[in-house]
Amino acid sequence: MQIAYLYLAIAIVAEVVATTALKATEQFTKPIPTLIVAVGYGIAFYLLTLVLRTIPVGVTYAIWSGMGIVLVAIAGAMVYRQIPDLPAVIGMGLIVLGVIVMNVFSGTVKH
Repeated sequence: MQIAYLYLAIAIVAEVVATTALKATEQFTKPIPTLIVAVGYGIAFYLLTLVLRTIPVGVTYAIWSGMGIVLVAIAGAMVYRQIPDLPAVIGMGLIVLGVIVMNVFSGTVKH
């Protein structure tokens, strides 16, 4: 199970890199950012299929999407200067709290 969480972490990072590069593709007219998007999503989805061997799909997707939202927002702030306002930060904090609660207290997540 530990390796599944490592795969999930790498998949999340690959997806965040790909999503962050998506804006730079300029509707897929820029080859380097487009390549980053394609490779990033390819790696992310491949690793996600490995994760689903041991972690339930609902749990996997909750972690994937929750952490992806937060990390893409951070990347957007750093790369594109798109700073989230206080309600957005509070909402993302609640998402992270939800992922933590699920992983610590849910019987669905087996460690």
